[in-house]
Amino acid sequence: MITGIGVDLIEVERVVKACQKEAFLTRLYTVHEIEIIRKDMNKAAGNFAVKEAVAKMFGTGFRKIRPIEIEVLRNPEGKPYVNLHGEAARLADQQGITDIHVSITNTKEFANAFVVGEHRDN
Repeated sequence: MITGIGVDLIEVERVVKACQKEAFLTRLYTVHEIEIIRKDMNKAAGNFAVKEAVAKMFGTGFRKIRPIEIEVLRNPEGKPYVNLHGEAARLADQQGITDIHVSITNTKEFANAFVVGEHRDN
């Protein structure tokens, strides 16, 4: 059962420029995300769009959670996935979210993310 959806669109250049400041980078992204971003700075925008979309999926925005609590990684084939930490993990548990499906698309100018929260009965 779908428990929530979220979508976000962001300007790539704006995020890449912000990531030049170490304080911004370490406040929003985990160590593992930073490893990915340092190899491809454009991934910073896609990851940030996912973080925004997940916050919207919860229906709270960033009032109850912090962006760094939403970790966006890639599997060996490049498919993005989300790990939740801290308050974000607790919020997912409270809302009964068992799976988060993620899609990221981008152009030279924009990154777009779409997420679906799901509760799966076992």
